[in-house]
Amino acid sequence: MLLERHNELEQVLSACQRSANGHGNIVLIAGEAGIGKTTLLETARTELTSAHQVYWSACDPFLTPRPFGPLHDFAAEFASPVLPLLRNGALPTELFSTFYRTLETAKHPRILVIEDAHWADHGTLDLIKYLGRRIAFSACTLIISYRDDEVSEADPLSSVLTALPSGHTNRIILTPLSQTSVEQMASAAGKSIENLHQITSGNPFFVSEMLASELPSTHAVPASVQEAVNARIFRLVEKERLFLETMSLIPKALTTELLHALFGEEGETLALACVARKLLVVDSRGHFRFRHELARLGTQTRLPVNQQQRLHQRILSALQALDTDDLGSLVHHAAGSLDGNCVLRYAPQAAQRAATIGAHREAASYLTTALKFIDEAPTELAAQLYQDWAYEAGIALQIDDAVVQARRNAISLWRALGRNDKIGENLRWLSRLHWYRGESNEARHFADEAIKVYEALPESSDRAMAYSFRSQLDMLNDRMQDAIYFGQRALKLETKHPQAEVRVHALNNVGSALVLRGDHNGEPLLQESLELALKHGFHEHAARVYTNMSDYLVRFKQLEKAEQWVTDGIAYDTKYDLDSWTYYLVGIQAQLRLAQGRLEDAATIGLGVLNLNQLTLLMQLPALCVVAKAESRMGGPDVDHLLGLALKNAMATNEQQYIIPARLNLIENAWLHSMDSVAYEQLQILCTAAPDHYDFWVAGEIAVWLQRFEFSIPYHTAHQFARPHHLECQGDHTAAAQDWLDIGMPFEAALCLLTSDHSQQTEHLKSAHSMLDKLGAKAYTERARSIATSIGALNLLPKRRRSPNPNTRQHPLRLTKKEQQILALMADGLNNQEIAERLSRSKRTVESHVSSVLAKMGVKNRVGAMLRVQSEPWLLPPKSH
Repeated sequence: MLLERHNELEQVLSACQRSANGHGNIVLIAGEAGIGKTTLLETARTELTSAHQVYWSACDPFLTPRPFGPLHDFAAEFASPVLPLLRNGALPTELFSTFYRTLETAKHPRILVIEDAHWADHGTLDLIKYLGRRIAFSACTLIISYRDDEVSEADPLSSVLTALPSGHTNRIILTPLSQTSVEQMASAAGKSIENLHQITSGNPFFVSEMLASELPSTHAVPASVQEAVNARIFRLVEKERLFLETMSLIPKALTTELLHALFGEEGETLALACVARKLLVVDSRGHFRFRHELARLGTQTRLPVNQQQRLHQRILSALQALDTDDLGSLVHHAAGSLDGNCVLRYAPQAAQRAATIGAHREAASYLTTALKFIDEAPTELAAQLYQDWAYEAGIALQIDDAVVQARRNAISLWRALGRNDKIGENLRWLSRLHWYRGESNEARHFADEAIKVYEALPESSDRAMAYSFRSQLDMLNDRMQDAIYFGQRALKLETKHPQAEVRVHALNNVGSALVLRGDHNGEPLLQESLELALKHGFHEHAARVYTNMSDYLVRFKQLEKAEQWVTDGIAYDTKYDLDSWTYYLVGIQAQLRLAQGRLEDAATIGLGVLNLNQLTLLMQLPALCVVAKAESRMGGPDVDHLLGLALKNAMATNEQQYIIPARLNLIENAWLHSMDSVAYEQLQILCTAAPDHYDFWVAGEIAVWLQRFEFSIPYHTAHQFARPHHLECQGDHTAAAQDWLDIGMPFEAALCLLTSDHSQQTEHLKSAHSMLDKLGAKAYTERARSIATSIGALNLLPKRRRSPNPNTRQHPLRLTKKEQQILALMADGLNNQEIAERLSRSKRTVESHVSSVLAKMGVKNRVGAMLRVQSEPWLLPPKSH
């Protein structure tokens, strides 16, 4: 009986119909346990036509969820090349892309159901995110049910669901039944129970359990599902009760094979008897499961702990007799039976299998279970467990003190065994952990300790990677000579002990160190690193090359080349769902817009990154620095707070690549507002660095600020200045400004003219004001007026005018108004013909616009465009109201 769910049912059916018309979409069904999510879905399935193919999956409440559980279910239900990939441990990117292709090429619309997503493993969350970003271009409806009262804002599922494209996502929240509907259910069951709605709070499952309890009317009404379940179980014969109690300890559906192993020939008879009593149901694969998870838990909870332990042992023995490869179930029941030997045998295997397919959170969970029995483990196994858990937890969870301590525990145990190779490996990882935590001194210390250990051992690729990691630390901390030295040692050793990842990593470090000191010989090294990373599928290494190369090109004012690298890098990172790298690179894109004088665009892009949840401080820093600087130039709000926060966060990293720009931003803002003491403090700090500490662009910028403020601070640099800075220091502001314009940096040209000495100021004021006004640098146009007033030249400047209409500003990717409109319709899932009809244009005209949009976005197809607008929502025009 489906009550008070007809509107929700219509929403589900409508979504399925839209996918049949080629507009894939998502349905989220939320509500507390027992509220009727499954009932709604099963009703919808009965009303769909045979043209729809419905595939069902569920997430199971194991201590450690089965990695890619729903994907296993889907692959088993329809012929898919995904199944062998799952068995062979393929990487998530290959699994997801292969699965998506099966949806794209399906002859009939497919409905994919994932129930109980609040129990989803991390891999399944990644699958939901992957499908959600692409589903609009498939004939598929993805339906996800979950308990919203068990999902907090900090829950990974909340983050994934929030990021789903709103234009293609239907959100349904199921509420409790009214008193009228509860009374209707009772009437249909031929019962009348006083205060039934009040007791059950209108929860349909609780109501049905009350009505099925068959208690006499004089009996007190059960106050909970637990009591209702007990009442039903008490009526069972002993064999049926033992059967149900045993089954309650199995979190997933019971297969016929396990059923026979546990109960022999009468197992199926017992199961069918429970189905007849409406305690169990049979799913589409012929497996038995409880009618609801609440009923399973209610049955399990009533059992004493020692009885649960004995039943877990019985199930474990049955699974072993079946010689199953279901390692997750083996670990679950071994832990439940407190069988330490079996946990220590199966948990590392389960963790290794999970890690192989990228399910690092689940791997860490299996190893956490093993660590509960660490006292029973031999020393070598204990050391490996600490080491492996630290690795998996470091990838999937927070890098907290527990992860660091696990590495230290592993080192102590390996030292007791005399395993210097393992000591070196863990010291190297300990260094990396401290680097991720922003503890650069500790990172360098342990990197050096690892090198010492490896240098006492025969040469190896591990020693080469230790050199390369030390090179990376030095490069990030502007110790470029050291970075090149250790990177070259790594490359030399790699030629004797080849390992592609070492070579990719070291080439990136050496190449970055060279180019960031102005040596163009680093560019081919970065290019080689990228080519190798792409060839071997090292996605994060490739993302790092795109980031480092883009950062260098922006810093060294090669803006045209930077535009291409940033565009290609964002497209690559988005394609492989490398979100952290994507947003860091988008922050560099914001820096590029700032350099181009596109202040509004820079601020919009930067704020878009800052408003995203769950980004680390490091990933937000480029965007934060841009927003602070752009708002300062435009006269925006909270500038002092933003500039201070940027320096504070930069200082927390202890990396000069972030600290120096934050200090220079403060200096520029100090000049704008005549705060000489602030500028003096920051310049004094910058001038204490070693002569070779800065590249020639930064060295020149410091020099011109010293000159603009007329500070007499000793400053020594080993570099010649970049040409515009050199010209300004020589007093030729006109030539310097022209150089800035030739580079493509109009704001710097205007600032150069505005800071001319008194003899040239009157001549340059008008040009500077005009440029700044066009750029929207309101704070600087006001400073220009202030300077003009002070020298009696205000009459040279035009009168203040109203601020320009914000709707006329340029699009971040320079899409025309028509192209922005086309992009918005593409994002809504419309094809070319539908767009043509919507806009009353020919299909050929629309195709031309679409091609132009794709080219400007740096993507090959509509899916790529969809991925970018989901990562960068500011690319879409604002919705009209």
